[in-house]
Amino acid sequence: MPIDFSETLVIGISSRSLFDLEKENEIFNSQGLDTYREYQIAHENEPPSLGTAFPLIKAALDLNKHREEGRPPLVEVILLSRNDAGIGLRIFNAIDHHGLAGHITRAAFTSGVPLSNYLDAFQVDLFLSKHREDVQEAVSANKAAALIQDPPDGFLPDENVIRIALDGDAVIFSDESEMVYKEQGLEAFVAHEQQKANELLPEGPFGKFLKTLSKMHGRFKPEERPVRLALVTARNAPAHERVIRTLRAWNVDFDEAFFMGGLPKGPILEAFRAHIFFDDQASHVDPAARLVPSARVLNEPVLSSDPGASADQDKGQRE
Repeated sequence: MPIDFSETLVIGISSRSLFDLEKENEIFNSQGLDTYREYQIAHENEPPSLGTAFPLIKAALDLNKHREEGRPPLVEVILLSRNDAGIGLRIFNAIDHHGLAGHITRAAFTSGVPLSNYLDAFQVDLFLSKHREDVQEAVSANKAAALIQDPPDGFLPDENVIRIALDGDAVIFSDESEMVYKEQGLEAFVAHEQQKANELLPEGPFGKFLKTLSKMHGRFKPEERPVRLALVTARNAPAHERVIRTLRAWNVDFDEAFFMGGLPKGPILEAFRAHIFFDDQASHVDPAARLVPSARVLNEPVLSSDPGASADQDKGQRE
């Protein structure tokens, strides 16, 4: 009987997002595939340390303890890797070592082929990777995808509740309003949002993901919710009204909402103890990533001069 994920939140995670494999990636980039492969096989019984997204993935899988009898799991995690299956044995060993045996059972090993090719086939709702091209292609295809940043020092996740924080414009919503701000300035942006206060904001790359997450949210009484959602936006009054009306129309209920008006987001995210923070601007993501696990939603084409890109991506990075 075919597996039905229609009521399940499916997360696609790259091996370098789940585990700290930066040393191995450097070996691949500097010494080539053969040396990299030899290293991985020689160390396949030595589990790497945890990567940026591990606390998020563990907390997400823990949601399945709330699964109702006869219903599908709330969350499914698919391991997506540009390695081949032989190298991938180390990753499965690490999954077992770090307590996720039996929780992550499905995987794709593509031997260098872009992971973004397989997101639809696995019905992925959220894709997290450290490979810039894969993330950009996924976002361009209107998938919820983000580039995982390096892990913060000393982050202690909440063991009881999964905490997810999201920016608004160009993440939950389209970049329509943000472009007005970038091209015409703050005064024009405020006037634009006041004029369109009763018009719903168009859905952005994380709109569908947020709606899926909110449906899961709605299965629980507010005081018993195992997921806590926070909107952390640079907007403030009077540009708040359009956001609130749009979320109300989508039937999306944030537990906490912060209209920052240009204040730094990092301290709020640290106080919220976000398992993950999604934003499209490096000016917000970079400082936040030093405090909580963070990921950047890309909204520009990858250029050959991009430090995260490679002229030949099959030779550029390994996931």
